[in-house]
Amino acid sequence: MTGNSDEYVDYILECLENIGDIQVGRMFGGTGLKQDNIQFAMLMGNSLFFVVDEKTRPKYEKRGMGCFWYTTKKGRVNVKKYYEVPAELFEEQDELLAWAKSAIDSARKLYRPKKA
Repeated sequence: MTGNSDEYVDYILECLENIGDIQVGRMFGGTGLKQDNIQFAMLMGNSLFFVVDEKTRPKYEKRGMGCFWYTTKKGRVNVKKYYEVPAELFEEQDELLAWAKSAIDSARKLYRPKKA
């Protein structure tokens, strides 16, 4: 998987600017997006993937979207925590922001520290 262009990263950040402060970092040939140090999205191969949970995954699947995946010598690895964002959401800013906020909520639930 190739890295993301700076222009694509800037475009995504512009699309998501109304959800608050976003931290950007490089990861595995892509770009991670965090809010409050919790990663809620990643950009890989100039595609945007949001964190999902059991509650939010069906809306991605209903739109025909799949999870992030990569291949190794042993075969395909599906990363079911990240699903690709439907392209049509970029034409509807309010809906894109709602999905982003949902991804942030899902990420917070997934990364909540375990009680000892």
